[in-house]
Order: sequence, then C-alpha cells, then structure tokens
Amino acid sequence: MKNLTVIPTANGSCEDLDSFMVLGQAERTVIGSICLLAGPITLLENTLVLGIIATSATLRRRPSFLFMASLALADVFASCFYTVSFVNFHLFCSNNGPSAYLFKLGGVTMSFTGSVGSLMLTALDRFLCLHRASQYKALLTRRRALLALLLLWSTTILVSFLPLLGWRCSTGLSPPCSRLFPYISHGYLACWTACILLVLGLILAAYALILWKAHRHQVSMSALQGASGAQQQACMRMDIRLARTLGLILLILVGCWLPVLCFMLADVAMVLSMAQKRAFAFCSTLCLFNSAVNPLLYALRCRELRVVLVRRLRCLVGGRVCCRRSAWMPSSDSGQTQAEGTKVSLSHDLATREPAGGDQGRWRSGGAGGDD
Repeated sequence: MKNLTVIPTANGSCEDLDSFMVLGQAERTVIGSICLLAGPITLLENTLVLGIIATSATLRRRPSFLFMASLALADVFASCFYTVSFVNFHLFCSNNGPSAYLFKLGGVTMSFTGSVGSLMLTALDRFLCLHRASQYKALLTRRRALLALLLLWSTTILVSFLPLLGWRCSTGLSPPCSRLFPYISHGYLACWTACILLVLGLILAAYALILWKAHRHQVSMSALQGASGAQQQACMRMDIRLARTLGLILLILVGCWLPVLCFMLADVAMVLSMAQKRAFAFCSTLCLFNSAVNPLLYALRCRELRVVLVRRLRCLVGGRVCCRRSAWMPSSDSGQTQAEGTKVSLSHDLATREPAGGDQGRWRSGGAGGDD
C-alpha cells in the first residue's frame, strides 16, 4: 500500500493485519494528536463529575445523578480504552494476537455502549419526570435506579465481550469478516449497530416528547392564567430556548454517532475502499468527542452540581473550617430556584430534580433548579 508505514513491534507482526492499517504517516499524526488531546481532557472532565457526585450524600441519593455518574464512568472508560487501543493499533501496530485485540476492542465497545445506554436512561428519566411529575418519586426510587444501572452494565459487559467469548469470525481475517475490525463477524457487527440505533431512536423520541409536552403545558398554563401579550411573547422565547437546547443535545449526539454507525452498516453490506476505511477512522474520533462534551451538556450545566463543585473548591482554598461550615449550612439554591421558576429549566435540569410539592407547583416552577 502506498504512503503507509507499518511499524512492527516486539509484540507481534502486522503482516496479517496489513489491510486494516489504512492510515498514512500524516493521518496517523493527526488522529494521534486528536486522541492524545481529547483523551486526557475527557478523563479529567468525567473524573471531576464522578468525584463531585461521589462526595455529596445528597446527590448520591438522586436517581438522576446516579445516571449522570454512570454516564461519567462510561466516558472515563472511553477516554482510557479508546485512546490506548486506537493509538496502539493504528500508530504502533501493536498486535498481541486475537484474544488480546478482542479484549481491548471489548473495552472500547463496553465504554461506548455504556455511555449511550446511560444517555438513554437519562432521557427516559427526564421524560418520566415531565410526564408523571406527581408520581415521579414513587415510580423512580433510588433502588430502582440502581437496578436499572445494574441491568444496563451487566448487559453492556456481556454484549461487548461476546467476540472474546466466542462470537468471532470463523474464517479469521478473511471474508465474510468485518473489514473495519479484525476477527469481528458481520453478524455481531450488524446486531450491535442495530442495538445502538434503537437506543438512539429511543433518546430522540424521549426528547421530542419532552419538547412537545413542555410546549403543551406552557400553552395550557397561559390560557388558564389569561397571560398578557408580553407574557405570551416571553413564553414563546422560552419555547425557542428550550428547542435550541434540546436541538443542540440531539445534534451533537446524532452528529457524533451516525457517521460511525453508517460505516459499520456499510461494512456489513459491501466491501469498503481504503478511502472509506480512512474516513471511518476519523469519524470514530467523534465518539470520543461526544464523551468529552457529555459532562458539559448533562452534568456541569446542572446548578446543584455546580453548587457542590464551588463548595468543594472553597473547602480546598479555605481549609477545614470552611468545609465544616458548608456541611451544616442550609442550601439556598433550592429556595432560590423555586422562586426563579422558568420554563427554560426544562431544557436540561427539569429531570435532574425529583418533584417537590404538588404537581401544579412543580409545573409552575418549571423544576426545582435549572440552568443559568
């Protein structure tokens, strides 16, 4: 192959995997730089989110924050497994044999599957909070949230390591094996891609229903309260802001995952060219980018989590006395956010709070807490 520099290592030869080494020297440099830059950033962001939730007893009791912690944990795994596996395989041609490769690929699959699965639980949590506001605390208890996470991660680990357990291509590296991933059968690749597409469809449907439900509620509340023209314009602006926020979330999610999934489906249906394989290698880094922006979209936009973060930083600066004060001082955030009560909070933070008080009070406040 032209412009390809294969670097054999002491761990093994790259001859058998030569058709999978599709990147030239310049391309390896670019993708290697992306991985080595985005990987540590993703790791630090998600570790910070995990640390904040783990050190706050209040946040650990909330199902919504448990789902956020699961998402952060999956993205921590993604930053480690993907970066190490991708750099070793494409840059250093590290080939330790089928079992070692499938173990590393299973780690990458587990992390990204867990990330998308946690996004699905977060979306369903928000929809349930909006659709069954008065029954939310009874329907989604902490125990049920933990059981959902246990089921998610058990299924994720099992599905991710099926190739290592035996569901691999029977012909080694020859067709009908995947031409994107060594030793992976077309059957496994098609099933995994279909599952991820189904999960993404559920996420899109949940957020579409959230937007529709929030708009209907705002219209009904305006009609009941006889809102003036200025109030109706304000509600319209809130609808626009809500649509923009949810649109941004969905655009990033679909934009990062759809190209990769399309290439995987194409790999099952046809023989990919070298140019298409190179494009897939670049598109796969979008999944790592998605893991990098998830903390910004889902966690650090939450006011309660930011309040805990600020308190932890003050403790680091002020020492033990500050920490003891912050431990017993009541939070002014909940009272403040109840009074603020705007519908914009539905865009993100609506479902990161359990309903407080009656159903009507919940709807009027737009959620206990919200985004800035």
